Amino acid sequence: MIEIQNLSKTFPVSGGTVEALKDISLTIPDGEIYGIIGMSGAGKSTLVRCINMLERPTSGKVIIDGKDLGSLTQAQLREERRNITMIFQGFNLLMQRNCLKNVCFPLELAGYKKKEAVERATELLELVGLGEKLKSYPAQLSGGQRQRVAIARAIALNPQYLFCDEPNSGLDPKTSLVIDELIQDITREYNMTTLINTHDMNSVMGIGEKIIYIYE
Repeated sequence: MIEIQNLSKTFPVSGGTVEALKDISLTIPDGEIYGIIGMSGAGKSTLVRCINMLERPTSGKVIIDGKDLGSLTQAQLREERRNITMIFQGFNLLMQRNCLKNVCFPLELAGYKKKEAVERATELLELVGLGEKLKSYPAQLSGGQRQRVAIARAIALNPQYLFCDEPNSGLDPKTSLVIDELIQDITREYNMTTLINTHDMNSVMGIGEKIIYIYE
């Protein structure tokens, strides 16, 4: 379970500060899909990044499974992040690695033997419909295919929490629907808790079981 208690985030700017988030409190039960919507600049991405501590909140707490992430050491936080994964709008794939090696990457970092990593990565790429693209490089793929590789890589270590930051950004409506359905299917199959930050109301209405609306 994710518990957010009185979370605020400010950023320094020339001549003062910008308040990106103000006093947000929220509880997200396990196994649900939450959509986060709001106008551009409302703080959607900042909220997601604060939850997994890619951005440190200015004040407030983020508690996941009873652990206050803000109180953890860097080593402890790295360990917790093995259970929390993120999909970015820019895919963040390693361009010099093919699809198989991209998905193998987190497995290698986690200490998997090469054979085990390859077997797991192959299984996941087949799951997302890219079994025939194992040796293809990101530059050879469409935007939707790149996002599928990113999804396969994100779930390689069987995380409990999946955070998606504008996963459909730049994709056409048909491809966006495919990605939405894939995220929904994977969330249910692996019993993950999923947060999806998006500006696309149609997307979030189709996939989110609950919707968080950030306003002013």
